[in-house]
Amino acid sequence: MRNQSSTVEKNTDALGQSIARRLNNDSPPLSYDVTERLRAARMRALAARKSELSVAPAVDLSLSAGQATLAWGAEGDSLWNRLGSLLPFIALIIGLISIQIIQSESNTTEIAEIDSALLLDELPPLAYTDPGFLQFLKVNQTEPSEKH
Repeated sequence: MRNQSSTVEKNTDALGQSIARRLNNDSPPLSYDVTERLRAARMRALAARKSELSVAPAVDLSLSAGQATLAWGAEGDSLWNRLGSLLPFIALIIGLISIQIIQSESNTTEIAEIDSALLLDELPPLAYTDPGFLQFLKVNQTEPSEKH
């Protein structure tokens, strides 16, 4: 893993240096004030980059034989890190339970509406299973639209 990151760093540095050379060749000469401000900005950027590189990752990724393995870093065993990794899982479980409750209530409401419509209707429930009744409903649905 270290070899890959150092290769990436070298490629990034080489790209930055080639861009800087190209910009230096194509740009007109700058005044002393501008060059000093640019030099100071470059020093600040390099110092910030060095401090970013010195931070150790929380997770160690090791590659071997085409397999990747994630391992906790030195600080990975703390209680807060473990609790923080469980929070998304707990939120997922709560969300799934909420969805199940809402869908169950919705299905119950729909079934209750259908049952009440069947009980309040003048036709017996067996009439709805009769194929002739379905044809009768289709014909009656098309007749009002023809009258308009």
